Amino acid sequence: MRPRLMTREALLRAIDSRRIEEAIRQAERRTSGEIRVSVSRFFWGDVRRVAERAFARLGMTATRHRNGVLFFIVPARRRFVVLGDEGIHAKVGQEFWERVAAAVSEHLRDGDFTLALVHGIEAVGEQLALHFPFDPTTDANELPDQIDFGAKPAQGKQRVRRGQEGE
Repeated sequence: MRPRLMTREALLRAIDSRRIEEAIRQAERRTSGEIRVSVSRFFWGDVRRVAERAFARLGMTATRHRNGVLFFIVPARRRFVVLGDEGIHAKVGQEFWERVAAAVSEHLRDGDFTLALVHGIEAVGEQLALHFPFDPTTDANELPDQIDFGAKPAQGKQRVRRGQEGE
C-alpha cells in the first residue's frame, strides 16, 4: 500500500492536540516521569533513526531520573516508535514496550491517531507513576507537554535506551 502524503493542515486535523496534551498532563500529575509526542510529516527512510534524533532534539535524556518517554508518529505512513530512556526501561523491560506498541498499533491501523496516542500515554503513565511516583516537594515539569510537529533533527549521536517500533 502506497502512503498518501499529508499536508500540515491534514496532519493537524488528524491529531487532536488538546486531547493528547491533556492525556500527557493527566499522566504526569502522578509521576516525575516525562512524556512527549512528536508527530512527523511524511518522509522516506528509517522511522526509528529519525525518532532517535527527535529524542535527542527534544532533550528526552535531560530528565533527572532518565525517565522520559517519546511517542514518535508518522501518520502518513501509519508508523510509530515508542522510546523510553534508560531509567524507565530498567524498570519495565522490553516486554512492556512491546505491549504498548501493540495497543497503539491497534488504533493506528484504524486511522485513529488520537486514540492510539492517548491509550499509549495512559499505559506509559501508569508505569511511570508506579516506578517514579510524583513528589510535590521535588518534582517539576522538566519538559513541555505540547506536541512537537518536527524541526531540524539534532546533529551527532545521542544514546537512547530501548523502545518499540510499530505500524
